[in-house]
Amino acid sequence: MRTTFRSIRHHLTSGLLACLALTASATSAVPDTDWPTYNNTVDGQRYSPLDAINRGNVGQLKEVCRLKVDDSGTFQAGPVEYEGTLYFTNAHDTLAVDARNCAVRWRNSYTPQQAEVFQINRGVAYANGKVFRGTPDARLLAIDAATGKTLWVQQAGDPLQGEFFSSAPIAWQGTIITGTAGGDWGIRGRIMAYDQANGRELWRFYTIPRGKEQGAETWKNASSARYGGGGSWTTYTIDMAAGEVFVPVGNPAPDFAPGHRPGENLFTNSLVVLDARTGALKWWHQMESNDGLDLDLGAAPLLYWNAKGEAMVAFGSKDGHLYAVNRETHQREFKTAVTTVKKPATAPTKKGVYTCPGPLGGVEWNGPAYDAKTKQLVVGAVDWCALINSDEVAYQPGKFMVAGGWKLDEARSGWISAVDPDTGKVRWQYHAPAPVVAGLTPTAGGITFGGDLGGDFLAFDSATGEVLFKHATGGGLAGGVITYAVGGTQYVAIDSGNVSRASFGESGQPTLIVYTLASDAPTASVSPAPAVIANTTGAPDPGHGKIVFDKNCAGCHGAHGEGAVGPTLVGVGKKLDDAKVVKWIKQPSDKMPKLFPGALGEQDVGDVAAYVRQF
Repeated sequence: MRTTFRSIRHHLTSGLLACLALTASATSAVPDTDWPTYNNTVDGQRYSPLDAINRGNVGQLKEVCRLKVDDSGTFQAGPVEYEGTLYFTNAHDTLAVDARNCAVRWRNSYTPQQAEVFQINRGVAYANGKVFRGTPDARLLAIDAATGKTLWVQQAGDPLQGEFFSSAPIAWQGTIITGTAGGDWGIRGRIMAYDQANGRELWRFYTIPRGKEQGAETWKNASSARYGGGGSWTTYTIDMAAGEVFVPVGNPAPDFAPGHRPGENLFTNSLVVLDARTGALKWWHQMESNDGLDLDLGAAPLLYWNAKGEAMVAFGSKDGHLYAVNRETHQREFKTAVTTVKKPATAPTKKGVYTCPGPLGGVEWNGPAYDAKTKQLVVGAVDWCALINSDEVAYQPGKFMVAGGWKLDEARSGWISAVDPDTGKVRWQYHAPAPVVAGLTPTAGGITFGGDLGGDFLAFDSATGEVLFKHATGGGLAGGVITYAVGGTQYVAIDSGNVSRASFGESGQPTLIVYTLASDAPTASVSPAPAVIANTTGAPDPGHGKIVFDKNCAGCHGAHGEGAVGPTLVGVGKKLDDAKVVKWIKQPSDKMPKLFPGALGEQDVGDVAAYVRQF
């Protein structure tokens, strides 16, 4: 009798499960599929197995909702999506948003504890019910993913030395791995791992070796390694089987003065592979030694296997090339130009040398993706040349450190290239009218999503490069382009609007936009963000002007007006009166973003004019 009862229970249970499965398959056209890390999977491939949106219907994409994240400022984050919630950042805020309709679930606003270096952030890591991010004043935060409550704050760097955290951290077995940005401020770069539970540092690796550390001998002028750069700008890649973290390391400092720091300058402009458990160096591959042209490796690499079954790693550099290196032999398999490349015969001189890409060109903070359906690599790049000149070196802790300057060409554009992963041969290219820095996302639907800084959201036929969908978003795409499925529907989420490097194209206001197929889309909605910058009228307020300047101007002119991508503002108050500074902001040159009227109002302009006249 007992056996019979168990048998009956077994058959009843099996039948019930079968009925539930049939019901689920009838009501859920697409299984829920998350985008849980910056590049979807920790191997960095950015590939999505979703195919509900495909070559046949991608032209029917419709905007579901948009959320204005801020009035102005940088917006370069790679969103992550987990169980129906999108998590993303701007310089100070971390947001959790319903992935179907842009409804804000919570917003965590960080108040800086020290003067900030550079107001920028590229996103979060999600793990164990928490989200983790860095700040412009060199803190690391843990936030409760359900409530938005800050769980702990760890000072992980020193902003007075030019250190800050722009990269999206990566989670690995109870740790959070991240690295210091600020190479152009003359930091000594490092990568660190922290305990997710309490923020305690577990290990660190210096990207600029000194003393008896391996590679220290490559800095022939040993004292220059004190401020050798080697910052980390974006996210990282994990080989889960080997327990290795792949780290992209940026340029040496000072820029444009390789004679000041003779030697190979390890581990700048290098892919560095570390033991994820201990931080110990495993191996590295340097693209450019003793760099004088600001040729960072600024984007996360991706791991894949070639047709021979060999373990490979691919990465794109600001030198304008896509590289592939064998992970077992550590030998380079190919180096393919993916934008205009014209390298000067000499290092920068006081007169100047012409180079392509220039300091704002090549593969920027979003690197290549791997299309598992077509078996190809896809990568975006910036096509922008420049005349670079060298000058004297003057190191001041915490100040932007460029020994020279540059004059950018008027012409600038972008490329999206599909490349054979075995040979490096280019299969197809799309020449964008504006630079391409946004993430690329190939899918099982035979399409690849992307976008440019002119504001166009794009979908390509992955096999041919044909543009199947184009939508003007109103703001440059500078961050993530991701896809996921919730409740049986596939969605695509993008960042639109970004003031940093706004001379690239359409700046717009930082805005999250979500798309799906028209057949699945409700009426589009806009969820306004709380007002961030007050725009009343009255006497000029330099204190508020500093807030406006830090968000919109510091990325080009330096945090203290010392100059960076744009010219120095030091002494402008002695040259121009208030009225002329106001006119200059309202009617900028073609190389400056036009933020008034729009992102800035009358009061904002007057306030920032009063502030910059103090430099």
